[in-house]
Amino acid sequence: MSPEAYLEMAATEQHHWWFTGRRAILDAVLAGMGLPAAARILEIGSGTGGNLDLLAGHGTVSAVEMDPTARSIALDKTGHRFDIRQGRCPDNVPFPPASFDLVCMFDVLEHIDEDVATLAVAKALLASGGRILLTVPANRWMWGPHDVFLHHKRRYSSAELRRKAGAAGLRMERLTHFNTLLFPLAAVMRIKDRLAGTQAASGTAIPAAPINQVLRHVFSSERHLLRWMPLPFGVSLLAILSAA
Repeated sequence: MSPEAYLEMAATEQHHWWFTGRRAILDAVLAGMGLPAAARILEIGSGTGGNLDLLAGHGTVSAVEMDPTARSIALDKTGHRFDIRQGRCPDNVPFPPASFDLVCMFDVLEHIDEDVATLAVAKALLASGGRILLTVPANRWMWGPHDVFLHHKRRYSSAELRRKAGAAGLRMERLTHFNTLLFPLAAVMRIKDRLAGTQAASGTAIPAAPINQVLRHVFSSERHLLRWMPLPFGVSLLAILSAA
């Protein structure tokens, strides 16, 4: 990601409906995973630290971040309570193999050229019985200025994510779309941007408070649906992986 994107993330991730809604969904998914009582959790690509307190509710948290600006912001924001190390995937992850019960990558894999190698590195970090929880953007046809601004390399289909997980020696325990209820709105916005030739990233600023609250409520409500079933379409994908 660009330095500008990290600064924007730091400014918005505590209140923007997408970040707050995603955290609510992830919290519910984590609660349903049956993690050990003292789970050792690693977040790869922790950015400016917006997910670390959430993860700390489920275990002892460490993190890896490649960007020094983002890492500095995360350390300051969290009061240096977490072990956030400088590193990058797939060639410089500063933790020993078999160290974690859970490795998390939240909208990170799409930024990395060597995504299969990165998944293999994440697999090597898992202790016996450990799992990977990741999210990625879905639907190649939705590619637009937002992806360019965030330095995405790709958006994933379900089939592609399954194939790349398998190539890394991982088994897909769960795969679902999410951000489903707002998918029609997102699709219209992406099509509108494409037809208009828009070059600016849309949807990154925090909307007016009432709109932000409604969008957060709608998005986060998907956590209840995900308890019972996978969602067949959406703006993003969520996967739980384990060693094959």
